[in-house]
Amino acid sequence: MMRDGTITSPPAPTDARDAAAIAVAHLSKLYKQTRAVDDISFSIARGSVTGLLGGNGAGKTTTIAMIMGLVLPTSGRIEVLGHPMPDGSADVLGRMNFESPYVDMPSRLTVRQNLTIFGRLYSVANLNARIEKIVSDLDLGEFLDRASGKLSAGQKTRVALAKALINQPELLLLDEPTASLDPDTADWIRQHLATYRKENGATILLASHNMLEVERLCDRVIIMKRGRIEDDDSPEAIMARYNRATMEEVFLDVARGRVQETTS
Repeated sequence: MMRDGTITSPPAPTDARDAAAIAVAHLSKLYKQTRAVDDISFSIARGSVTGLLGGNGAGKTTTIAMIMGLVLPTSGRIEVLGHPMPDGSADVLGRMNFESPYVDMPSRLTVRQNLTIFGRLYSVANLNARIEKIVSDLDLGEFLDRASGKLSAGQKTRVALAKALINQPELLLLDEPTASLDPDTADWIRQHLATYRKENGATILLASHNMLEVERLCDRVIIMKRGRIEDDDSPEAIMARYNRATMEEVFLDVARGRVQETTS
C-alpha cells in the first residue's frame, strides 16, 4: 500500500514454484525524453485478480508489454512465474496469455482455424478436445466455421477470450476485455473470467477503464499516473481513503489531481 509515494522492492524469489505471479522492481521505460514508466515496483500474488488503472498515457500498456517481454525496459527487473523476463521467456510464455479486443486475429481464417493455429503455437495437448471444451464453455458453436472478420464485436471478444484461454494459462493479462460490448455480453465475459480464475487458480492482471468491472473482479487495484504508481490497495480501502462510494469517483479524483480525503 502506498501512502507516501514509496514502494518497497519485491524480494528475490527462492523457488519458482513459490514466487509471486509477477514481481516488478524499479521498472522504467524511456522513449527519447518521455518516461512512459517511471521507477515502479509491485508484486502480484498467485491466484489474485489485480486491476491496473490509469488514464490514457499513464503507462499501463507499456507495463504490460514489458511484463510479456515484448518491450525491453530501460531499467529495472521483471519476474514472471518465478523467471526473469525477457531472458526466461521460454519458461513462461506457454503458461501465460494475453487478450485484447483491439488485437484482431487473421480475419480470413475461421474461428476453428484460428483456435487450431494458436493451439499449435502453444503446443496444446489433445488440441481438438480442448477446442471442443472451450467452444462449449464460450458458446462459439454457432459461428465456429465462420470467418473471424465477419463476426460481431461481441462474438470477436468471445473468440479472443477463447484464444487467450486455449492453453489454460496460469497468468492471464487482459487489456479492456469488455470494451464496446453491450452490458449483457460484458457481464457474461466477466462471469466467465471469474469462473476460470476460481476453477484454475489463475492469476489475472486487468487493465480497464470500466470501474464497475474493476470493483466486481479485482482483489487489488494499482493506479498509475504519468508513469508512476499513485495508489495501490484493495478497491474498498482505496474508496475509503478517498472518501468515495465508487472506483469511478476515485479514478476522476486521481486523474484531476484531487487530494485524498481520508475519513476520520
